[in-house]
Amino acid sequence: MDRSGRPRLGFIGTGVVATALARGLTDAGYPIAAVHGRNRRRAQALVAGLPGAILAPSRQDVVDAADIVVLAVSDDAVAHVAASVRWRPGCAAVHCNGAASLDLLRAASDGGAEVGVLHPLQSFANPDQAGRLMRGSCFRVEASSERLRALLEEMASAVGGRPFVLGADPTLYHVSAVLASNYLVALLDLAASLWTEWGATPEDGLRALLPLVRGTIENIDALGIPAALTGPIARGDAGTVERHLAALRALAPHVMPVYKELGLRAVSVALAKGTIGSEQARRLEEALGSPDALSGESEGGAGCA
Repeated sequence: MDRSGRPRLGFIGTGVVATALARGLTDAGYPIAAVHGRNRRRAQALVAGLPGAILAPSRQDVVDAADIVVLAVSDDAVAHVAASVRWRPGCAAVHCNGAASLDLLRAASDGGAEVGVLHPLQSFANPDQAGRLMRGSCFRVEASSERLRALLEEMASAVGGRPFVLGADPTLYHVSAVLASNYLVALLDLAASLWTEWGATPEDGLRALLPLVRGTIENIDALGIPAALTGPIARGDAGTVERHLAALRALAPHVMPVYKELGLRAVSVALAKGTIGSEQARRLEEALGSPDALSGESEGGAGCA
């Protein structure tokens, strides 16, 4: 601990998450003791913005210099990195993996260290954007001791985050995050690709669709689900859905499985919203699950492969 009573932090890894956390915590008054990363140029650039931090020549030097060591490395590398150094009682190892528990840090625990998780529930594409997006984001916190849990919650709060303890296996929590973030990117890529059918580019499509996406997110934030659902399924317009499926079958059969799966989910949301009744829901489900649509998927899948 430094004279302010705050733990000295060390970072192994210099990617977007490490950079955003290190900068944010420095701005909040936490001392960064040492940084080590495989990319020396990136590590030097990070250290240059962290007063008092040293560019550590090895991972072990970070562990020796810090009270809490953040292993901000790729998910598959966490256990290996934790096992590559000597740990000691009185220090702590923390990873930022959303899908994993404390088990990844067993080597650190066996060495006498406390272990924890600090996972920002946010999509970080670059460090500058990440620092802004951390504010208001949830941070999943897990720790092997109440002392470390309290320290990690304080760190999350210090960068403007909202810490929470999951209290369950984190895998489904991470699946939820992937669906809401990573697969939204994939869905927009798919939606924008359809614009090539009338001579536009996917970039044109994305520029046109983004205001729609922002409006939808604002509606969800203001009204919640299911009230934010709009469109043909919310209206019970099975005829429009059938025309969609016919067009997809003819022009973009590879999109049909995604359209149908999400459409069936939207039917249940529309029922919860109360804008359709059971008979409208039945018609929509028949359209979305019809044998004709299924055969179209099969033919399209073979053709696109």
